[in-house]
Amino acid sequence: MNILISNDDGFQAPGIVALYEALKDLGRVEVVAPEHNNSAKSNALTLHSPLYVSQASNGFRYVNGTPADCVHIALTGLLDYTPDLVVSGINNGANMGDDTIYSGTVGAAMEGYLFGIPAIAFSQVDKGWGHIDAAAAKARELVQQLMAQPPEGNAPWLLNVNIPNQPLDHIKPLRVTRLGRRHSAERVITQTSPRGETMYWIGSAGAAKDDSDGTDFHATFEGHLSVTPLHVDLTEHASLPQWHQRLRGTST
Repeated sequence: MNILISNDDGFQAPGIVALYEALKDLGRVEVVAPEHNNSAKSNALTLHSPLYVSQASNGFRYVNGTPADCVHIALTGLLDYTPDLVVSGINNGANMGDDTIYSGTVGAAMEGYLFGIPAIAFSQVDKGWGHIDAAAAKARELVQQLMAQPPEGNAPWLLNVNIPNQPLDHIKPLRVTRLGRRHSAERVITQTSPRGETMYWIGSAGAAKDDSDGTDFHATFEGHLSVTPLHVDLTEHASLPQWHQRLRGTST
């Protein structure tokens, strides 16, 4: 089993270190991760400046780019083999609902998925790395389960996993969930720079709007590990007939 690990918190983050330690004996496991924190970089690739790969004393390789850059470089030139699995995380905080659109953790996993490789994004529900060893143990458990019973067919798959910050024996069995929804983000935060200029900081993510039964928000609130299958087709298929009707007769 060949496993590539990346993240968006940077190669020195406790989450990726714990994840590597949990998976390292399952096969050939390598880390290629950002040099610095790259949260909320989604699927961004760096196209207008050079990227460099360095190696840390623990063997981890790090890139002066985004999470997607790391996986892209690994798969298109850095590794001399194709991984069987791309794993991203463990993220410092939840990636649920709308978070998945912005998440660099999900973006790294999705980059592997776009190359035809099964991928998993792991996140802890709360920030601060509380019980990170338990989260890593749960990540290992899921990877082993998928290795022993891989999904049918040869098509790649993409899973988004959120793990409560709880001791291992307090984390309830996994639930397969759908994405919930958040309210709009909080207002931007403004400050004045020493030069008298206005600075803007992006506000916090909105609270849960749809946290009903069956969502990732609901499962993790109840103490369960949440597993959400994702795909990249953003087409709103249900509304296609309506748009055909509405735009019929317009120029093509």
